[in-house]
Amino acid sequence: MTSAYLFPQTIEETLGMLRQHAGRARIIAGGTDLMLQIKQGKYQVETFVDITRVPELNGIRLTDDGYIWVGAATTHRQVWESPIIQEHASVLAEACRAVGALQIQNVGTLGGNVVNAMPAADGSIALTALSAEAQIAAPYERYWTDLLEVFSRPGVCKIDPSAELLVAFRFKALGRRAGSAFERLARRRALSLPILNCGVVVQLNEAGDRFEHAAIALGPVAPTPFRARGAEAILAGAPVNEDTIRAAAHRAMEESDPRSNILRASREYRKDMVEVLTRRALERAVQQALARA
Repeated sequence: MTSAYLFPQTIEETLGMLRQHAGRARIIAGGTDLMLQIKQGKYQVETFVDITRVPELNGIRLTDDGYIWVGAATTHRQVWESPIIQEHASVLAEACRAVGALQIQNVGTLGGNVVNAMPAADGSIALTALSAEAQIAAPYERYWTDLLEVFSRPGVCKIDPSAELLVAFRFKALGRRAGSAFERLARRRALSLPILNCGVVVQLNEAGDRFEHAAIALGPVAPTPFRARGAEAILAGAPVNEDTIRAAAHRAMEESDPRSNILRASREYRKDMVEVLTRRALERAVQQALARA
């Protein structure tokens, strides 16, 4: 039974409250996943620590060194409405716009989407495509780590909920000759978990006729958000044309390993759609990159 609802004002105060309640407290922001999990009996929570009033966990900014910083308690709507995200990381804007209905986007947070650790979480897939890092506050230090290091297995992340706090994300802002795109397949956009999703980032050379590098993130095709490294290798240095894109999309299909789900789709259907969604996302990302001369 919940006995307290606390509102820390700083990260240090938040960590202190977690220590004080020794595993009996849970961080809450939007609560869109947590409250459902409590109702299902996954957690027994005595104390909620609400981080929505901690200024350091909110907001979006473009730093002097060309990175975009996003606070973990920033809502999905704040993300997709941000001019910075729309201009320099549209894959994330598209992903956050796809998360549930507008009511969920108004309160659900990007950090919550990540720590819920589902392999097809829209925000996680987009951040993976952006090669994002996550900042973690622990009792005696703060540190940055590759986003993929946060995930353990479906529904479980490596951040200790009794002692640690996800603070923020950072990733390089996309500039000239760079583009990104997000594709999502679901039975009903606003309500369903996706059958499949795909986030892509591409960087073209100055002439716009070759890929310099690319990132392709997929879910749920593995226990955690997945980078299609083989497909990315095909794109690196290759000419920008339909054959290259189709070859990379086919390789992404080959290296993916989705599971059948009776409520969503079979493994075979998902593998086929990996190729389709990857091709679509790459085509859109290239068009965006060519427009950003």
